[in-house]
Amino acid sequence: MSVSVMVPTLLRPLTEGQKKVEAQGETVRQLIDQLEQRYPGIKARLVHDDQVHRFVNIYVNDDDIRFADGLATAIAAGDRLTVLPAVAGG
Repeated sequence: MSVSVMVPTLLRPLTEGQKKVEAQGETVRQLIDQLEQRYPGIKARLVHDDQVHRFVNIYVNDDDIRFADGLATAIAAGDRLTVLPAVAGG
């Protein structure tokens, strides 16, 4: 099951400059593990101690995985996973 992963500018050096990559998995965790095999170092930028970094937001389609099942959130073929760095300011 192929899922489109939208890669933010900050992570594109790890994906050889690609804005969008394809990956597979039944959960967000499995998908990130597959991305790590293809693009070493990306997992460390997304996950720490089996939790999504607090300054990273991950969406499956339009749903924030923090309000679903986190890294155990199910994904299906054709879904779109979007990684967004959190923005702070004042």
